Order: sequence, then structure tokens, then C-alpha cells
Amino acid sequence: MVSMEDIKKIYLMEGLTDQMLEKICPIMEQRSYKEREVIYQEGDKAEYFYMLKRGKILLEVEVSAMIIISLGSIKSGYSFGWSSLLPGSTHTSYAICSDPCEVLYTPGEQFLGLLREDHTMGFIIMDSIMKILKGRLDRRTGQFLKVMTKHPDIQKLLGL
Repeated sequence: MVSMEDIKKIYLMEGLTDQMLEKICPIMEQRSYKEREVIYQEGDKAEYFYMLKRGKILLEVEVSAMIIISLGSIKSGYSFGWSSLLPGSTHTSYAICSDPCEVLYTPGEQFLGLLREDHTMGFIIMDSIMKILKGRLDRRTGQFLKVMTKHPDIQKLLGL
């Protein structure tokens, strides 16, 4: 079983009380991964929600056999595998360890079950998820707009 102290170090769990964390501990497990080990692949059924205890995870998409795009990285204390919180979903990227990693994980449906049972805990977690995902969306939107404005056809339209 994963300790409350480990779970407290995860950004998503910061607002939870010890009583709430005690409910989460029994459904959490921990696994070690080696550098370059794949945690999940694009298209895999999204069954588990992950929290990075130690290391660094790269989220990548293979556009073609020759092109792999890095969507971002996950640092210690952050979560990934959000698709598992939408029952029936699949992963939209690869999650690959860029360093040796220690990962906490739980079945997404079981985690959602806890959040449905304890609405206060559910609100705290979903509020944190919204803030994290908004930050990621803002970053990706900024990156997209920056790339688009450098495209020659767009530059002509903008008079640059």
C-alpha cells in the first residue's frame, strides 16, 4: 500500500484532508520504471490514473515513422493518464520515462468511484484537475499560435 506521505507530495492531492487521503491509500499502488520504458501507448485502453513520485515522463505522439512530437513532460508531483477518468477512453499519446521513475497509480474507475462517494473530495480533486488542464491548454494554445504566425502563408495574410 502507498503511504499518505507519498500521496501528499502529489500536487493534485494537496487540498485533501488526512481522512480523504486514508480513503485513497488502499486503491493506490506503486511501480518502478526504467529509463525509456513505456508506461502506455497511444491507442491503449486508458485504465489507470498515474501520479509521478520520482523521475520525469515524456508525453509523445508519433505523427509518422519519421516524426515524433513531444507534447510535454511530467515532473515529479504531477499526474498523467487523465483519459482514465473518462470511462471507455483510450490514451492519445505515449508516456515514456526519460529517467528512472517511481509511479503511483490507481484504476481510473475506482478513483472516480471515491470522488462520487465523497462529493467534497470530488470537488477538490476536480477543481485541481481543471486548473492543471487549463494551464496545459493555455501553453498549447500559445505554442500553436506561435507556430502558425511563422507559417509563410499566414505571414502573408498578416502582412508580415
